[in-house]
Amino acid sequence: MRHAPVTRLDVVDDFTSTGRCDEGFLHVRRLRVRNERADGSYSPIYRVDVIDRPRLDAVAVLVWRRGPAGFEFLTRQNLRPAAFFRRDKVPTVPDGRSHLFCEEIVAGLLENEDRGEEGVRQRAAEEVFEEAGYRVEPSRVTSLGPPFFVAPGILSEKIFLTATEVTGLEATTPAGDGSPLEEGGVTAWRTQASLQLALADGTIQDAKTELALARFLARP
Repeated sequence: MRHAPVTRLDVVDDFTSTGRCDEGFLHVRRLRVRNERADGSYSPIYRVDVIDRPRLDAVAVLVWRRGPAGFEFLTRQNLRPAAFFRRDKVPTVPDGRSHLFCEEIVAGLLENEDRGEEGVRQRAAEEVFEEAGYRVEPSRVTSLGPPFFVAPGILSEKIFLTATEVTGLEATTPAGDGSPLEEGGVTAWRTQASLQLALADGTIQDAKTELALARFLARP
């Protein structure tokens, strides 16, 4: 079902003060810890907050094809509430943007049944179909090196970077997952030069996209 474009997000209910920190899309563990040292001594006890996802890690996929001028890469506009609600904060350096949508490569959470490298490739292939409309075999998904932490000071999540070629394949309309968060999820193709420029000038402000492209271009 098609909808009119999303123009903003309205907060219907803010239940921060009553919601439990161990429920929902993110879980916050509030811990008191101490450092154990090699000589058997301990540091003073201090407080640590750790953010976990119920599904711990994620996979990102650099979808690419060969075009007339070289490599072309698929990006997707995604509705990003956390980025949008920065508008209620006072940033160190304002950029004058709303960040309602963020342009990124294909990505999704790894499910509990996704185990090992085979599970990562399987989930990557499913995300490519769901978000980009291309059917690829898991065997066509390649790793772009070891996973990385997004924000290891607070978040336990790692992202596994992968890539897959879709040259010559026909895309269907991406099915999405049916969530309102999928509204406005438009895909586009960028040339290598266009993507590099968008990352350099801040049009795209997404770390996994920048790292995936850098690793892809650095392949032997």
